[in-house]
Amino acid sequence: MDAATQTMINNLQKNTGKSLEDWISIVQKEKLLKHGEIVKYLKTNHEFTHGFANLVAHKALQSDAGSATDSDDLIQKQYKGKEHWLPTFESLKKEIAAFGKDVEFAPKNAYVSVRRKKQFAMLIPATKTRFDIGINLKGQEPSGLLEADTKSSGMVSHRIVINHEEQYSSEMIDWLRKAYEAAG
Repeated sequence: MDAATQTMINNLQKNTGKSLEDWISIVQKEKLLKHGEIVKYLKTNHEFTHGFANLVAHKALQSDAGSATDSDDLIQKQYKGKEHWLPTFESLKKEIAAFGKDVEFAPKNAYVSVRRKKQFAMLIPATKTRFDIGINLKGQEPSGLLEADTKSSGMVSHRIVINHEEQYSSEMIDWLRKAYEAAG
């Protein structure tokens, strides 16, 4: 388990007085089987923040990277039918890793979370024709390629949409670097 997830689990216990296992039991007793249902239940009935609700939902459904046996399996799953986006992902990963030794890539089922002390980006092969880069820059006015995000349920504040590989640009990297610096 990565350090960021362990910190969240520790903070969940500290903030709620219940362990992750307790919350998983509560969710299971409610017979909630979908991620969105669990998140909504925890936010509505227990005043969870989205981050903690998302953590409990993933752990309860074993849909997080920590429950997967291999990160490479998650990457293969994400890019199935969208293999042409793999070079874009690899290029972004290489550029972002060069920001500092504290960059962590955590594959999930549908995206790769990019973290420092906290998540600052998401790399998402959204469709066959669209690659999204979610970026955390709260308070930043959208500008240039940077759009306000309305699709990721608060996981990021902005996004950059790529519709073809030629849209890869230094502006994207500049926004990612700014998010990295803000996450430190």
